[in-house]
Amino acid sequence: MAESIALTEAVYCILLSLITPLHGYGIMQKTEQMSGGRVRLAAGTLYGALNTLCDKGWIEELPIQAGSRKKEYVITGTGRTALVNELNRLKQLAAAGEEILK
Repeated sequence: MAESIALTEAVYCILLSLITPLHGYGIMQKTEQMSGGRVRLAAGTLYGALNTLCDKGWIEELPIQAGSRKKEYVITGTGRTALVNELNRLKQLAAAGEEILK
């Protein structure tokens, strides 16, 4: 079951980037692009986050293709649930802010 906790922007972007399978460098690029440059993941930070997300069951490592050295990862159903929960939380926060500030 996906925890209902606030995700960091980096974790949110990593999970979003893994809707389709990607390797580490691809995740770094997509995360930076998606965040408008706010989130720049160093290799150590990324691989630490990937290990944690694998341990939680939110993402999984795909089998390495023959002739390739690149590990690819993809989001799991549990990770997708965590991502949807976070999106709903962010929508509620944005709606409250818009209501108060209008």
